[in-house]
Amino acid sequence: MKPLLPPVSVNGVTIDPARIAAEAQMHPAPKGKPGLAWRSAAQALALREVLLQKARAVGLTPDPQESAPGQWETEEEALIRQLLEQAVTPEPVDDAALRALYDSEPNRFRAPPLWDVAHILFAAPEEETEARQKARALSGVALASLLDRPALWDQIAREQSACSSRAHGGRLGQVGPGDTVPAFERALRVMDEGQIAGPVETPFGFHLIRLDAFALGDVLPFAVVAPRLRLAAEKSAWVHAVRAYAETLLQSAQVEGVNLKAA
Repeated sequence: MKPLLPPVSVNGVTIDPARIAAEAQMHPAPKGKPGLAWRSAAQALALREVLLQKARAVGLTPDPQESAPGQWETEEEALIRQLLEQAVTPEPVDDAALRALYDSEPNRFRAPPLWDVAHILFAAPEEETEARQKARALSGVALASLLDRPALWDQIAREQSACSSRAHGGRLGQVGPGDTVPAFERALRVMDEGQIAGPVETPFGFHLIRLDAFALGDVLPFAVVAPRLRLAAEKSAWVHAVRAYAETLLQSAQVEGVNLKAA
């Protein structure tokens, strides 16, 4: 019987199908299309084999390094790293280009914003459907009351909120990015000062949110963001240089069973 997937080889060296199957578990693919994960895994292992063969051809001896505290490279990982360190020379970073990037869009380089916010929580565990439905309904009723009479906020917070902030009218004070769960923060990002919004569903239940004040972060000076820009530029230059080097190796490699040029 003909195999469903073709054998993959690099310069006559066949890659074990079991290795491809194991590697495929690391490559996401759309539901119902496992062949895409297999192809991605086969491409990764074939390219790895091309690099390993080159490393051995130039006489490199593996010298594993500690990649993280208590974790060491395998011999194959060490060979590939040593080969790339020897063969790849990325383009130097142009400081003038970094400055031009900063000057072109300074608003990209702001300090984090701050929101002065209050909330009223109608709590319900995620797994309890009936409790979630009840919390949603109660939050909707409270929202209607608040939109009609915003001055009722403190009273409703004290009487109905399941958060300890109820003692202070639901006031959380100033929060920034990452201080709240994602759904809560998404709501804050589209609210205007003084607005009451909701119900916003989170794992904790349903929230009514009042945005009391908003402060957009200041534009950071170039000297502050330059190290981050330089690091990103250096990584990008390294990736481009590695890709170019891999392409030169592939031009002389005989790869069967998978198309590396489309990877």
